[in-house]
Amino acid sequence: MNPMLYSALVILTTFLMGSSFAVGKIGLTYISPLLLVGIRFTVAGIIMALLLLGSKKPLPRLPIDWARIVIIGVFQTTGVMGCIFLSLRTITAGESSILTFSNPLLVVIIGTLFLKIKYQIFHWVGVIIGFIGVFITLGFHIQLSIGTVFGLGAAISWSIATILIKKWGSRFNIWVLTAYQMLFGGLLLLLMGVTMETPKLVVNLTSVSIVMWLAIMASIIQFAIWFYLLNQGDPGKTSAFLFLAPFFGVLSGWVLLEEVVEWYVYAGGSLIFIGIFLVNWTFSAKGILQRENEVESKEFGK
Repeated sequence: MNPMLYSALVILTTFLMGSSFAVGKIGLTYISPLLLVGIRFTVAGIIMALLLLGSKKPLPRLPIDWARIVIIGVFQTTGVMGCIFLSLRTITAGESSILTFSNPLLVVIIGTLFLKIKYQIFHWVGVIIGFIGVFITLGFHIQLSIGTVFGLGAAISWSIATILIKKWGSRFNIWVLTAYQMLFGGLLLLLMGVTMETPKLVVNLTSVSIVMWLAIMASIIQFAIWFYLLNQGDPGKTSAFLFLAPFFGVLSGWVLLEEVVEWYVYAGGSLIFIGIFLVNWTFSAKGILQRENEVESKEFGK
């Protein structure tokens, strides 16, 4: 791929990822958190599912596979996005994005414990540097506010979803998996939005524009570009640029919301970025996938 095009697409997709935190926080003025994110992903999931109807993409045939998609949706959409939007009530968009995008560090730990993946020393160096950054970002203490708990919850849920996709993703067409996990996760968020919080819904041009931006640009378009980049190049090195997403989260929070970010958040965020970069840039996609296939083959053979 042309390097200029590759760079432009990386910047665009990570900008859409990061800026959605600030746009989402503006949306909380008009719609309650769980209801907002539920509407966003239900709309995105329906649009993607409709687009797939005429594409001849293979749908799962076994009930167990549909159950796996639902489980992935619970963690990837319901867990991650629910926690993010709940965190935005009490912490800045920049802090929420930094904490959420620390998930690659947790993937290394969970992958080691549950998939028996063997990572190299520089992966663990990245994890250690990254978690030092998380500690600094939290203000050099472990007394967590409810917002930071939700921010870390989003990272944990995302890392679990990543592991599940690594284990089960080969069973599905990636677009089918993306569409239906968003749809199922979004529907669950809608249910939670009307049962677990006091629903607030102000319908006007601004609120509708925010929902459509989040559903189409920050979900469908962002996923499409990201998957395209992963398929065109080295997935590990492409994933290394995830550190740009929290950068855009902080930047958009400053521009759109005039958020004041403390110096230690920048310091901790920088270490998290370095950790993510080390974990992903040095990622041996071939070796990791080979190890995962060996584990999965043993499981199927039982």
